Amino acid sequence: MNRTRALLLCAGLLGASALAAPRLVPLPALPALPELQPEPPRPQPPAPLLPLDAVPAPPPRPSPTPATYRPPDPLFPRQWNLTAVGMPGAWAQLAGTGRGAPVTVAVLDTGFVSTPELAGRLLKGYDFVSDPARAGDRDGRDPDGSGVGEYAYHAEVIGNLIGAAHDGRGMAGINPRARIVQVRVAGQDGLIDPQDLADGLRWAAGLAVAGVPTNPNPARVLNLSLYADFIPLSGCDARIQAAVDAVTARGALVVAGAANDGADASGYSPAGCRNVLTVTSVSEGGQRPGYANWGRSVALAAPGGERGRGILASSVSGPGGERTPDGTSLAAPHVAGVASLLFGLKPTLTPAQVRDLLLRTATPFPGGRCDPDPQRSCGAGLLNAEAAVRSVLAPAPAPSGTLRPGGVR
Repeated sequence: MNRTRALLLCAGLLGASALAAPRLVPLPALPALPELQPEPPRPQPPAPLLPLDAVPAPPPRPSPTPATYRPPDPLFPRQWNLTAVGMPGAWAQLAGTGRGAPVTVAVLDTGFVSTPELAGRLLKGYDFVSDPARAGDRDGRDPDGSGVGEYAYHAEVIGNLIGAAHDGRGMAGINPRARIVQVRVAGQDGLIDPQDLADGLRWAAGLAVAGVPTNPNPARVLNLSLYADFIPLSGCDARIQAAVDAVTARGALVVAGAANDGADASGYSPAGCRNVLTVTSVSEGGQRPGYANWGRSVALAAPGGERGRGILASSVSGPGGERTPDGTSLAAPHVAGVASLLFGLKPTLTPAQVRDLLLRTATPFPGGRCDPDPQRSCGAGLLNAEAAVRSVLAPAPAPSGTLRPGGVR
């Protein structure tokens, strides 16, 4: 990719199949057994699938969990990516249970775009673009985190993929109860300054940033479908690493796209930083597309699509109200959305525990690898939401050993 005209988003940008990912570089162009009774019980109809946030009256007796759940949204049948990561099986474990608290996810990206998919759950955040010449809104940092310019849709698509409602309109999101706070760190040119990104990270997690009011809606998950510009691609920038370490200590998980240069992700910020869950792309067939970065810093893979078979998403500015971009920008929010489900089910989880759980439950790649070249690795496997949710919901194992008098084993 020509870096002098590379697009900022971690996704391709040309036509309907391209979505640029703020990459800090200019963007180019889801029969109970009867109880023993004197008489057999009358058969009961199966329980209907309910929205994730519906809490029905307790049934007279436990009913089996449905094997799958299908959102009513019209675009869902075309969202192959959600089936690929086991979302219907994950949702089925939650449908009608009332389990899972809403979790806030920060999208550090091109800024706020009003979208009906996130009505009532979308927060404008803050604008951290410090250079007025690049901001496109005639000033530097300010409380208005609205997206500006032709790439503003990038953050909108990322937020919708994470949290779009299951309401019979548009697309289905991974966690339809998630709250999304949009934090603008990319200028209208699609470029990201390292210090702007570092400050945006701290603010998103609720940490203090000089000259900026504290975020009233701190996030547990931070999605970074981008990489920082104005720095050499030789490792993690010290400013960004310090910010990542601070928000991780705060209890927030940082998820980042690996970037789209078909190169070793370890040289990129934040993809090459410690304490970052770095995600690369795979196609519908489970293989690494040529654009997707790879290497030891990559922890996991998720669908990012490829030209002609991208990731379908609602977009108020897209042709017909939708877009089908491709890129690691789209892979990262799959992981961020599932992580938010896990934090909602068990708020005491740490970022390291969520990372371990996601890697431990990942699906192996077809044939054992994502690329014929073993050096071009894609992490532990493909994100498996169904297995991850099942692992969190599983009862804790009983302690081993025999309890002796005095509490000594």
